[in-house]
Amino acid sequence: MTIQSNFDRLITIYGGSGFLGRHVVRALAKRHYRMRVAVRRPDLAFHLQPLGRVGQIHAVQANLRDAASVQAAARDASVVINLVGVLFERGRQRFDSVHALGAEQVALAAKAHGARLVHVSAIGADEASPARYARSKAAGERLVLAAQPQAVIMRPSILFGPGDNFFNRFASLATMSPALPLIGGGHTRFQPAFVGDVASAIADAVDGKARGGTIYELGGPEVRTFKELMQLVLTTIERKRLLVPFPFFLAKLQAMALQFLPVPLLTPDQVEMLRVDNVVSEAAKADGRTLQGLGITPEPMEAIVPSYLWRFRKTGQFRNRTVRAL
Repeated sequence: MTIQSNFDRLITIYGGSGFLGRHVVRALAKRHYRMRVAVRRPDLAFHLQPLGRVGQIHAVQANLRDAASVQAAARDASVVINLVGVLFERGRQRFDSVHALGAEQVALAAKAHGARLVHVSAIGADEASPARYARSKAAGERLVLAAQPQAVIMRPSILFGPGDNFFNRFASLATMSPALPLIGGGHTRFQPAFVGDVASAIADAVDGKARGGTIYELGGPEVRTFKELMQLVLTTIERKRLLVPFPFFLAKLQAMALQFLPVPLLTPDQVEMLRVDNVVSEAAKADGRTLQGLGITPEPMEAIVPSYLWRFRKTGQFRNRTVRAL
């Protein structure tokens, strides 16, 4: 009897060219899977090619608003991964169309082609939330499980790693501004997860190590307040800045103007999300629906963040620090 190698199995990854996507592609390439990366602009996915062997990674065009393209991208796949998400709305890229209806299209495509499904949502997904982002994520989970009851759903907290959208943004802001805002006083709690750990969890789900029909919550080893995260940024880049408490209502007023920037620094919807802690629930811990439950020891921020925020220091000089290979 011959045993199929992973190279004989095709994995379709929707949204595989983004921040989390490239880490997922790298993790799966190390496990010798073939990948079809389905993105709106395949010409912008060439950076993924060096992550695998010749012929291992192939980009195709797909748009979650176009059911035919979603179906075509899932053809012959044994596992489908949905990583598509937007942090703010622009044009036809609306939360509901991407996170809910788009997620449903991916689930229906996986079902039609007999593929298992790994769907990436977010901690804080809640259909009763005042934040449209959180409501759309929860609606997506509901529609995914209705179409594919054995789907594995991953809810990460905010992600950190080289090129992240959180620590890099505030480090950059600290180089230009004499103060950093503490929205709502900076008391909101977060449990940042290393992007490489989340990618490993998704790869484990592809390997069949995660429970079907289950929602996992992926957070790092530490819970920190927003204020503590800003202090970590300032300590790492060796800059002194005022940390100014900003009431939610003032932050929302400011966000109403900032949301129109090409890449908004803050939106009213994000202000609403900051009213709720972004941490792994006690229920998920008890059930083993966490990184640790998957056998992954999460990396602490202090082991990773200094390795890429050093460039924001005044001296611009890298100090000897080590980081585990991604």
